[in-house]
Amino acid sequence: MSYGHYNNQMDYGPNPYVANIEQEALQNRNFRTVVWTGCHLQMTVMCIPPCGEIGLEVHGDTDQLIRVEQGRAAVRIGKCADKPVFQQNMCEGDAVFIPAGTWHNVVNIGRQALKVSSVYAPPNHPRGTVHFTRADVERE
Repeated sequence: MSYGHYNNQMDYGPNPYVANIEQEALQNRNFRTVVWTGCHLQMTVMCIPPCGEIGLEVHGDTDQLIRVEQGRAAVRIGKCADKPVFQQNMCEGDAVFIPAGTWHNVVNIGRQALKVSSVYAPPNHPRGTVHFTRADVERE
């Protein structure tokens, strides 16, 4: 569900689109903004406040890559929701590859907003999705 757009931007897919992903992420003030959606791939940017998190989630048929563009994060991953077997801190420029069917969460452990970019293959959100806050996600 779309709740609006930032900077009058929109989902540019499936057309060819060249972007500075770091700048897209740094300019984004929404919890999640879909930047580009194709048939087999999707790019989003996220802004997570200090002490905030993406939230524990699993994507059954979707692989995901999450890259930290600004800030510090802790990533927790596991086959079971209540037992993460992998945990690692991440800083700017670090990325984590998350296989489909794997529970994961990313937590902001820094004092500033955590800005991340995320690639889903295949797409995970409806084209043009914008969540202003994490509460918007929970209302869906």
